[in-house]
Amino acid sequence: MRFIVTRPAAQAVAWVDGLRAAGLDAVALPLIVVGPPADGAPVRAAWRALPGQALVMFVSANAVDHFFAGASGPWPAGPRAASTGPGTTAALRRAGVPAAAIVEPAPDAPSLDSEALWARLAHEDWAGRQVLIVRGEEGRDWLADTLRRRGAEVGFVAAYARHAPDFDAAQRALVQSALADAAGQVWLFSSSEAVRHLVQAWPGADWAGSLAIASHPRIAQAAREAGFGRVEELPPRLDAIVAWAGAHGAPPIQSAPP
Repeated sequence: MRFIVTRPAAQAVAWVDGLRAAGLDAVALPLIVVGPPADGAPVRAAWRALPGQALVMFVSANAVDHFFAGASGPWPAGPRAASTGPGTTAALRRAGVPAAAIVEPAPDAPSLDSEALWARLAHEDWAGRQVLIVRGEEGRDWLADTLRRRGAEVGFVAAYARHAPDFDAAQRALVQSALADAAGQVWLFSSSEAVRHLVQAWPGADWAGSLAIASHPRIAQAAREAGFGRVEELPPRLDAIVAWAGAHGAPPIQSAPP
């Protein structure tokens, strides 16, 4: 059983290393390319306005990394930083945001998304408070709409750009081998966009024999619509994937470290 990690390159490497350290076969196939925005001025302006924000919500670790690339100083006292999952929270901590300033879904939340984050924020009075959402050039507006209904003033800043990869020969060979041995592969998806990029790059491919693990119900639905014959949902945590692999008899390629 081989795990194909489709996250952007920086995150994919860390996931592949983690899976291999657990004794599993894993390979990276980044299906989203992340880079800086065409214009960095909005990020710099957002940094200058940070002290006036009540909350800054980061949609992903990429949002954190690219936003802090334009930092004009340390994280100020006052605004909280919000994330929807452990990867984004870890990126915030690496960037120097104090743990006390970070808000995230509860550990036992049924899903890691904007709705789970809102469950930690809904009890507060948001009337007249400033909220900034840091994301790519587009994104889901559910949290922004919810906060606005509660009276918050919500703005956005695009900290990075996303686009489909240009696959090289080795990557194309990897996909072809995965299609030829569908039963031996597990596709790990953390983005509906990644699913879309794969399907667009291999039009007409038959995914009916392939297994996908998705980190959210919306992503799982995208995989089903793409034709994946088996789709499971797991939280986007390395330990969850390792536990799933153990439960499904994935043979290790090496002895896992003690």
